[in-house]
Amino acid sequence: MSTAAISNVREVNFDGLVGPTHNYSGLAVGNVASMSHGGLVSNPKEGALQGLLKMKSLMDAGYAQGVLPPQQRPDIGALRDLGFKGSHREVLARAATEAPHLLRAVCSASSMWTANAGTITPSRDAWDSRVHFTPANLQSSFHRYLEPRTTGRVLRAIFHDEQYFAHHPVLPATPDFSDEGAANHTRLCGEHGEPGVHLFVYGRQAFGGERQPARFPARQTLEASQAVARQHGLTEAQTVFAQQHPDAIDAGVFHNDVIAVGNGPVLLYHEMAFLDEEGTLDELRAKMSTPLIPIRVPLDAVSMEDAVASYLFNSQLLSNPDGTMTLVVPSECQEREAVWRTLQGYLLAGNNPISEVIVKDVKQSMRNGGGPACLRLRVVLTDAERAVLTSRVLLTDVLYGDLTAWVNCHYRDRLAPDDLADPQLAEESLTALDELTQVLQIGSVYPFQLG
Repeated sequence: MSTAAISNVREVNFDGLVGPTHNYSGLAVGNVASMSHGGLVSNPKEGALQGLLKMKSLMDAGYAQGVLPPQQRPDIGALRDLGFKGSHREVLARAATEAPHLLRAVCSASSMWTANAGTITPSRDAWDSRVHFTPANLQSSFHRYLEPRTTGRVLRAIFHDEQYFAHHPVLPATPDFSDEGAANHTRLCGEHGEPGVHLFVYGRQAFGGERQPARFPARQTLEASQAVARQHGLTEAQTVFAQQHPDAIDAGVFHNDVIAVGNGPVLLYHEMAFLDEEGTLDELRAKMSTPLIPIRVPLDAVSMEDAVASYLFNSQLLSNPDGTMTLVVPSECQEREAVWRTLQGYLLAGNNPISEVIVKDVKQSMRNGGGPACLRLRVVLTDAERAVLTSRVLLTDVLYGDLTAWVNCHYRDRLAPDDLADPQLAEESLTALDELTQVLQIGSVYPFQLG
């Protein structure tokens, strides 16, 4: 690929909009922040505005930014599938009385963490020169298992031109093929338009394997990662499969993006990220056409507790035109002395491309266990691929204004778990999302039936 062609390739971060039912139900087992904040009162409006402000600030800084819509919640259809009959008011009332845990699950706004939406292979690495998409099955938890069908419709609506985009089926929703999407996948390369090596990180092997976490479940299987790589036509020379350290999972590192982040040739990771650290790095070095730049944060600099509480590694690592990189971290990193000292001293003063740290307030998401990197799905696109996106999903000043006004019009500023049974909330959410499909020009991607 020519230099000009490489320069026409950009990474677009598609952030998920925080949904109208954003609440703290503590649903995610193994996610320390989610479990510890369960039962608290959330502020959906603040959460959505915090996410939009992060998108806008990155767009203003010159980074390509896109938007993905939230899913329709509560999922009345899921409750009906589970035997709750009647109007939506009757269904919600019965679920609140008979199975409040199910009601909380079908109201989850977890689709805002679009790093779990799916796994993406850029056209530069694909055998047919198309961008490949596989929605994650998220079968490890019921509230997230509800997402893939709508996720697939949204991705197809946005990336619809079959000349440029290929969409694959969700993997079988069984424990053997448990797939959590791009949160366990990192593409390493020189520039975004150059060939890449795909690092797939798994927590356990369904068929064989030895060490597994003892306290919390491992959500990603090797078999799922291998299946996605096969779907996308990735070869052995293009892939590295590494096991996440079981002790890290037991410490609350439920996805690899809570303990490592990569961009271009840089892999920023904690000492406890991989079970076979040296073997993983050696294989990456052998397969990458550009020298790997590993940045290892030792345990004696940042403890596992600090890593999980601050989400230092759940940060966005972004490329700048001058070859440097910017690290976008949550404000919680400033609240942990060891983490802030590591950022200011070890990282910024080190011999690596990271030249700037930007702090963003995404507390509404963080309290549910999702930092800056959870909120975005990375899609590497050429100029031609961006040009065929007819939906209005690439952020501009005008779209930012429209989305901010939409949030201010439709969102509540207070939501307790007990409020989830309110039928008015379901009606408000339906009205809001109906309008959003028109704002984003994505067509009919929701069921839109309450009954």
